[in-house]
Amino acid sequence: MENKIALVTGGSKGIGFAIAKRLVEAGAKVYICSRNREEVEAAVERLSEIGEAYGKVCDVRDEEQVKRLLESCESRLGGIDILVNNAGVGIMRKTVEEITPDEFRQTIETNLLGTFYACHYAIPMLKRRGGGYIINISSLAGQNPHPGMAAYNASKFALNGFTEAMMQEVRQDDIKVSYICPGSVNTEFGGDSVSDEKAWQIQPGDIAQIVTDLLSMEPRTLPSKVEVRSSRPPVKQ
Repeated sequence: MENKIALVTGGSKGIGFAIAKRLVEAGAKVYICSRNREEVEAAVERLSEIGEAYGKVCDVRDEEQVKRLLESCESRLGGIDILVNNAGVGIMRKTVEEITPDEFRQTIETNLLGTFYACHYAIPMLKRRGGGYIINISSLAGQNPHPGMAAYNASKFALNGFTEAMMQEVRQDDIKVSYICPGSVNTEFGGDSVSDEKAWQIQPGDIAQIVTDLLSMEPRTLPSKVEVRSSRPPVKQ
């Protein structure tokens, strides 16, 4: 991945930051985005201690912001070789009756439309570079429905179908597409907390390792879907 150009959405913390860090360590030039300017600047400062990293404020729900993000990455670094769509929101423990229309809309716009916008503007750039890789961070909630998670389920079920269709559209252009479906990851996502008591959960670095493993796969081989679970979750009594 030496000198490859990678864009990681939602790259200022959690899984996204772990992925960005692993890519920088592997020699890639990494561009991250987040909605929070202070978080972007802090993450870029930490990543720049390791290698070449840049960042920009972007709300992926806004098509024009995503377009400018991709254009900025191309003009500053010369293109894009790797796109990791990681930005996401999870409004949990709310039934269909309880969740507000705005919360439902925010979930769909971030997790699905934001990924579409990034892919839509990235694919021509990847083609100009002779190919590349798109990796979408999904969830096991994209295939396993849960009460209180209808909005999140809907966004990830749709994301999985979108990703599989796109994979078939661009594979002849030497653009690989994969999606990763983790179970419980030890982050603050969805109002969760990080603690030693949850050390049994998947760690952000584990997902980052899967990303780099995918990127180093032989060109002839495409693991289009990766499911990830905790190897030893607590036994329910």
